[in-house]
Amino acid sequence: MSTDLMTAQLADTRVLQAIELIWHEAALLDAKDYQAWDALWTDAGRYVIPIDPDTDDFDGSLNMVNDDTRMRRMRIERLTSGYSMSALAAARTVRTVSRFTVEERTEESITVRSAQILVGFKRDDQQTLAADVTHRIRYTKSGPRLDLKVIRLVNSQAAVNASGYLL
Repeated sequence: MSTDLMTAQLADTRVLQAIELIWHEAALLDAKDYQAWDALWTDAGRYVIPIDPDTDDFDGSLNMVNDDTRMRRMRIERLTSGYSMSALAAARTVRTVSRFTVEERTEESITVRSAQILVGFKRDDQQTLAADVTHRIRYTKSGPRLDLKVIRLVNSQAAVNASGYLL
């Protein structure tokens, strides 16, 4: 991408709002503030971690996660209830999100791709996960909201340890 095109994209306030929302989402997830994270979503929002790094057919392929609103809230309940193994002694995490590129822009939404590095630490073990992430941000009356998040882990086709946290 040329520097001029990148500068023009960053001059678009909606692009800046989308990037700010993505950074805010990362901070909420690192803080384990899952209720505030859930409030960032549209009613139809989907959270997906596909196994096939090239698929866009999430309903027709195998996924680690393919959550609509109901399933996302059930996942949050498991993580916060204290009754799940993944909720006990939850990992501390730090996310870095960068390399933003605009994939699509419409009147109602903007789709942004980025790179994410997540470092998690639990029980004296540190795990690093890298992913290409796609966010579709929908502009609503109450402001920008997450409408789609697709996390394409670089090691998605290998054994991925149960993380006990949201990506």
